[in-house]
Amino acid sequence: MTLSPTVHAPPLHALVELRRVLRRPPEGAELGRWRWTVRQRMSGVRDLLLHEAVTPESGWLEPRHGVALRERRTLLRRLSALGPRVLEAPDVEAVRLDALRLVDDVRHHLQRRNDLAWDDVEGELGGSD
Repeated sequence: MTLSPTVHAPPLHALVELRRVLRRPPEGAELGRWRWTVRQRMSGVRDLLLHEAVTPESGWLEPRHGVALRERRTLLRRLSALGPRVLEAPDVEAVRLDALRLVDDVRHHLQRRNDLAWDDVEGELGGSD
């Protein structure tokens, strides 16, 4: 199994920071700054997804690994589609809610990837029996 250090604190910091910014809706003159800050934080999340790499050596995990790769591609497409909307959409609240859903989906994806890595390690060590 090949693990890259993509699930440590610094990369996850991008996801935490994006969620923090999204939790506070913009008001008045702060809208432009909020849009730009959200867009910057989104690039950190994109980097997090692009640089994650867990490749199981166990054949029994390959189907789950394939599902995780497809899920990652879907998340990256959603992130790309959301970028222009963050900067330009008139309905900021709808964009904010979509972005919060995306953050939750990325968080769940990362948890599933960690579970996959642990299942691979457990399989190498002989499992629970």
